[in-house]
Amino acid sequence: METLTVALGDRSYPIHVGRGLIGRSELLLPFLCRPKAAVVSNSTVAPLYLQRLAHALGLAGVEVVEIVLPDGEQFKDWRTLNKVFDALLERHCERSITLIALGGGVVGDITGFAAACYQRGVPFIQVPTTLLAQVDSSVGGKTAINHPLGKNMIGAFYQPKLVLADTDTLDTLPDRELRAGLAEVIKYGLIRDRSFLEWLEVNLDRLLAREPVALAEAVCRSCRNKSEVVVADERETGERALLNLGHTFGHAIETGVGYGEWLHGEAIAAGTMMAAALSLQLGWIDALDLVRIEKLFQRAGLPVYGPMLGVDRYLELMQHDKKVDDGKLRLVLLQQLGQAAVTDAAPLAEIRRAIADRCTHA
Repeated sequence: METLTVALGDRSYPIHVGRGLIGRSELLLPFLCRPKAAVVSNSTVAPLYLQRLAHALGLAGVEVVEIVLPDGEQFKDWRTLNKVFDALLERHCERSITLIALGGGVVGDITGFAAACYQRGVPFIQVPTTLLAQVDSSVGGKTAINHPLGKNMIGAFYQPKLVLADTDTLDTLPDRELRAGLAEVIKYGLIRDRSFLEWLEVNLDRLLAREPVALAEAVCRSCRNKSEVVVADERETGERALLNLGHTFGHAIETGVGYGEWLHGEAIAAGTMMAAALSLQLGWIDALDLVRIEKLFQRAGLPVYGPMLGVDRYLELMQHDKKVDDGKLRLVLLQQLGQAAVTDAAPLAEIRRAIADRCTHA
């Protein structure tokens, strides 16, 4: 097991990365206010891991409330969030309850937002079971639900007490989900860690083959990058926005085609290619850089073109992005491989061209 720390003063918390961690209740017990916890999972993950976690906690004398939600991005909404509140209230859970998110990014986001709201705030723990959640959404305290007009538009910054990334859970992850998680891994190399990008180019086949040592390395390096950015800019007033490379375009894809049709990582891959194309048009990167990025996403089995929503529809959806400031669209673009920047100076004509060039009729 390797342990990293998100250093936020009295709200600091560890990230444990390793194999077989779900069954190690001693890692969770120090973060429970009382010997009672509510484990929130979904209909896919619960049959695989909920009883293992509940059994380990039960042996340690912890009463476990089990809450199983429907699986899918389309359920990341008010109705599903209310199911968590219903279960907590029906089981007479008090402010001393700790919520444990056992699942991917949707479960983590809903559980974190529920924890931020329930009785004005209760502690929560992240136990991410997908690659995307382990390397990105479980770290940093962003919690949210979707709105029909935009992804993650209703939420709160609310840090967990612990992140427990059991890499054994990646063994049961469908290939499509594993590949989607690689989009966020690649992102860290593109925005701030060129040596990691080069490592990914060499080791991508090992990750796709699910070699445990390679996966653990990718999770740890991703979490280290994410935690450093979060510590520097917890509330996304500056540097943290760089973590959204491809997300303005990607969220438009997710909303435009309907939540759940494209996985988040798939949309981010296509969105990153739009951002890279725009970076090339502005003269920030060269054509060889663009080809290099495209080849890495293609090797990962990720889309490099977005759906044909229509350029005007893309721009309409992108106006709901959280980085829009005073009506200006602010985009994360690449100055070079391993270095990104936020800009609102990209000409609209160039943005339209980048979208059009990186869409497909297929």
